[in-house]
Amino acid sequence: MTRLSVDPAAIQLDGVHLTLEGPAGPVNILRGVDLSIQQGAAVGVIGPSGSGKTTMLMVIAGLERVSSGGVRIAGTDYQNMDEDALALFRRDHIGIVFQQFHLIPTMNALENVAVPLEFAGRRDAFDRAEAQLKAVGLGHRLTHYPGQLSGGEQQRVALARAFAAEPKILLADEPTGNLDGATGHQIIELLFDLHRRANTTLVLITHDTSLARRCDRVVRIADGLIAGEGLSNAAQ
Repeated sequence: MTRLSVDPAAIQLDGVHLTLEGPAGPVNILRGVDLSIQQGAAVGVIGPSGSGKTTMLMVIAGLERVSSGGVRIAGTDYQNMDEDALALFRRDHIGIVFQQFHLIPTMNALENVAVPLEFAGRRDAFDRAEAQLKAVGLGHRLTHYPGQLSGGEQQRVALARAFAAEPKILLADEPTGNLDGATGHQIIELLFDLHRRANTTLVLITHDTSLARRCDRVVRIADGLIAGEGLSNAAQ
């Protein structure tokens, strides 16, 4: 009998605990998170403020070290990687979009998207940056600086930057939190379109349950634990 090979999960968290020191003593942020996400899947993460959603995202990105448990991302174990190795891994495999745009104000849109590609040694950094900006509808704004762009346009630049290196994993933390409803809707449509076209694994943190249900799965976090999960409307 032929055995079917199973691809390793793009994201694998096993019994993840994260404790941070607070003014009143240790605070247990994550209290035993188990989560497995296959390559190319889209997962919506919901839960009340302070439940651990963003912290879990930071763990996946290698921006927070766990107190205990296992973290394996794109087949790589984070446990014994130093900060330099984590930064290189993040550059090559992970794109991140935050609620804040985090653009460099003294660089125009093209430069903001190209700069991480230049750091990665990509000779085609500006060509790739221009192509990605055109893909998010900003081909006419290449030389504009963040201060000359609307909030929605700035988030489009951030999306272009996140996707330019063709990451295996995209982490989005309330990417429409600073945008009005209509502009936020446009950004979400772009986000899902880029995710589908690139087969990027998407983890989307949102307070909007209807938005989370557009993903393949919805995971609910409460008090630092996975409190429930299931198929979303999109997968049913």
